[in-house]
Order: sequence, then structure tokens, then C-alpha cells
Amino acid sequence: MKVLSVFVDESGDFGEYETHSPYYIVSMVLHDQSFDISSQIDKFNRELDQLGFHGHVVHTEPLIRREEDYRNLSPNERRTLFTKLFYFSMSCSISYKTFLYYKSEYDDLFKLQGRMARDLSSFIKDNLDFFQSFDNVILYYDNGQHQLNSILNTVLATELSGYDVRKAFPLDYKLFQVADMLCTLRMLEEKIKENKLSKSDLLIFHNQRALRKDFIKPIKKKEFGNK
Repeated sequence: MKVLSVFVDESGDFGEYETHSPYYIVSMVLHDQSFDISSQIDKFNRELDQLGFHGHVVHTEPLIRREEDYRNLSPNERRTLFTKLFYFSMSCSISYKTFLYYKSEYDDLFKLQGRMARDLSSFIKDNLDFFQSFDNVILYYDNGQHQLNSILNTVLATELSGYDVRKAFPLDYKLFQVADMLCTLRMLEEKIKENKLSKSDLLIFHNQRALRKDFIKPIKKKEFGNK
């Protein structure tokens, strides 16, 4: 069987607009399982072991803000972890699609949910030949936000003749960690446009030009539809 795995992660929440959390971002990592990435996973695991992070799940936003497991790490150590995850994603045969929403544009939770559902539905419809080329589509999500979980399942059930759902744990699926990173990079791209990079961002990525050159521009090569 030809199988497509779809790993989904989000950044933000469905609460009211707040200045410290202005965006809601959803990233989908698409992996045709006929392309084996086990060697890339093994290499990434070895690199994490060498850095003293055996079995670690890289969470990119806390990493940048020096929270949780990253409190005692220097900026260079945190950049190294981010870079290892980034180059792992670049080495894999995957593509992705990211959706960003300004929460300030939606005065009602249901309007945001409706817009997200329409965007996801349009993405699948516009690329229906691609999705229908697989015998099965498997959605991996950690059920972190029930609103997003409902949107994903409703749209997939409507647009695809069949799909499966697996609860994803970031520790078990490296591509789920990639989806997390993609949300963060999309957020950083938007912050550059608005000239709102924080001190924490700049400690890790140095400046806007370096962030664009080293991370944002290269990852665009993996965006769905790009050759």
C-alpha cells in the first residue's frame, strides 16, 4: 500500500487575542512512507546523544525562550539543538504546509475555526490528485486542542474517501517535532515582517538576515508545491 503520513502541530490557542500571543499557527508535515527516513532518524538520535539529550523531545519555542529543559543552556547550546532538528528536517523526503492566522482579525472563536476549516478544505481540494494517489492517509496529532482535532477530522472525513487517525507522541515521532519547528519558523518569519523579534530570538539567531538566510529561506524548499 502507498501511505501518506500527515503530522500536525499548532502554536497558539483559541483564546482571545493577547499581545504576547497574536498568532494561531498550524503546520502539517507530509511524508510518503515509501521514502524511508530511518537512517536520518538514527543520525539525529546519535547527535542528540552526543549533546547529552538522549531520548529528548525538542520543543522549539521553550528552547528559544530558555524555558523548561533549556534553562541552564547557553545560547550556542540551544542554537545547536535547534540546528540539529532543522538539518534533520532538511535531510528527510517530506513536504509541509503551514497556515497562520492573526487572532486580532477574529472577534469570535467560531469565525476562526470556520476560516481554518475552509483553508484546510481548499488545500486538500486543490491538491486532490496528490492525496488520492495514496491508498491510505494517516493523520498523526496529539489531540492537544480539541477544536483543532475536530476541524482536522471533519475536513478529512469530508474531502477524503478514507483516512486513519493515530494519536501522536512527539517522543515517538520525530516528524511531529519537525511540525513544531515549522510553526516556530513561521512565527519568526512573521515577527521579522513586523520587526518584532525578541531579545531571546536574537540571542539564538543573531539577526534578521542570518535567520532568513540560514533557516527561513532554506526550509521554503520543503514547502508543498515547491520543487
